[in-house]
Amino acid sequence: MFIFNVKVNGSKIFKYFFMGIIAFLVVILGIVMCRVFGGANNASKSQSCFPQNGVSEIQPRNYTNILKTVHENIDSYVGKKICFTGYVYRVLDLQDNQFVLARDMIVSSNSQSVVVGFLCECDNAKNFTDNSWVKVTGTIVKGDYHGDMPIVKVTDIKSVDKPSSDEYVYPPDDSYIPTAGIL
Repeated sequence: MFIFNVKVNGSKIFKYFFMGIIAFLVVILGIVMCRVFGGANNASKSQSCFPQNGVSEIQPRNYTNILKTVHENIDSYVGKKICFTGYVYRVLDLQDNQFVLARDMIVSSNSQSVVVGFLCECDNAKNFTDNSWVKVTGTIVKGDYHGDMPIVKVTDIKSVDKPSSDEYVYPPDDSYIPTAGIL
């Protein structure tokens, strides 16, 4: 049987405890500083939104979130290049060079839908019939259609097949957190 006789000095315990707390805080501060100022993480996140060619590809899962964000903050997105797919939709008061690149947004549990989309301007818009599916690349500009509205000035348009999945989009949700000017 071993018996230990340990003499405890109160001031030494306080010093060791205090030094342990300081070391712990320094480690936590270092981790926070690396995450905040560590350029690798922040650069990769922003570059994933805007790839090397500077064109942001809009996916069906975030289509309405981006549409809503761009409409609410037009000035933040002017000059941004986007690429997305939808079908050509026209209403009576559009000009000959305009169409809506549309998607059907499901609004109820019994599959009722409404048409949503970006207003596009394109020199050869007449070459594409209503309800034909196209992929558009263009630049967002501020325009006027019953008030201020983002308009996509089309730089490239091509016919594509109707998607076999992801044809519909869903209402905006809280999962998308926009950052001004970043899609």
